[in-house]
Amino acid sequence: MADKKRKKIVILDAWATVPGDISWDPIAQMGDLTIYDRTPPELVVERIGDAEIVISSKVIIGREVFEQCPNLEYIGLLSTGYNVIDIESAREHGVSVCNCPGYSTMAVAQMAMALLLEITNMVGLHADAVNQGAWVESPDWCFWLKPHMELLDKTMGIIGFGEIGQAAGRMANAFGMKVIGYSRHGHPELETADTHIATDLDEVFANSDVILVSCPLNHQSRDIIRKENINKMRDGVIVINIARPGHVVEQDVVDALKSGKMWGFGADASSTELTNDHTPLENVENCYLTPHIAWCPYETRDRMINMVIEDLRSYLAGDRINCVNP
Repeated sequence: MADKKRKKIVILDAWATVPGDISWDPIAQMGDLTIYDRTPPELVVERIGDAEIVISSKVIIGREVFEQCPNLEYIGLLSTGYNVIDIESAREHGVSVCNCPGYSTMAVAQMAMALLLEITNMVGLHADAVNQGAWVESPDWCFWLKPHMELLDKTMGIIGFGEIGQAAGRMANAFGMKVIGYSRHGHPELETADTHIATDLDEVFANSDVILVSCPLNHQSRDIIRKENINKMRDGVIVINIARPGHVVEQDVVDALKSGKMWGFGADASSTELTNDHTPLENVENCYLTPHIAWCPYETRDRMINMVIEDLRSYLAGDRINCVNP
């Protein structure tokens, strides 16, 4: 009996996920593998060609791709989110789309805390000052350049109280903070002595010293951090966005920071990642941006690659796990 034909596998944007420190060999063993570090939009169809399997992270795969790549049958996502895929078109063309749920929960929550602590304690600012000789030149045994904030007894409102929001909430509790977890559907089973579940966003805005955005991006959450809602927040509020750029009207945040309405803003997401243009948030005092790196610790990426491998292995064996369009 002839060997079963090996399927063609194409990875469209390998480098941002694996810059040489994790092996793709387990995937290469499952088919004829071609790896591209990056794929611009105009080359997506050409590079997929007659491949049956595509692995990708942020490359947009829309209806025209499905129409021009009739052999395509499986997309393995190097991510949890799948907004870059036209899921309806994938379903119409019989293409399974599988993702990696939960691989980065703790890492993203950790980044939320890192941004918050940078705003409240300004470690980077003071470390730079010491390196520039300011401590040697100080007439006192210590110095600080800006007021610090203690988190004990403060309240963190978390918009999006899923796995990441709950993990961040537990970390906030460890700092002695109270938590208001926002969930449209309410989850009374998540109520504790230090955590309250709210179904009204205005309650979160009015009662939080820190607001963390960790919800999916949809028509209800788009532009949720905008002037109208910022005006409902406490004076001196801190806002952290560890979700998607579309949650924030960036100029409104700039205005709030400059007016003092907002004490600080931190984000691991910005419009620049979607447009390659500069964001108005750059070089604004008390604003801290990181380049979408919450998910990227080695341990987290290794966990994700193993999930991608298991998703694909399951599919090739005739089953589907982590399929977002069953």
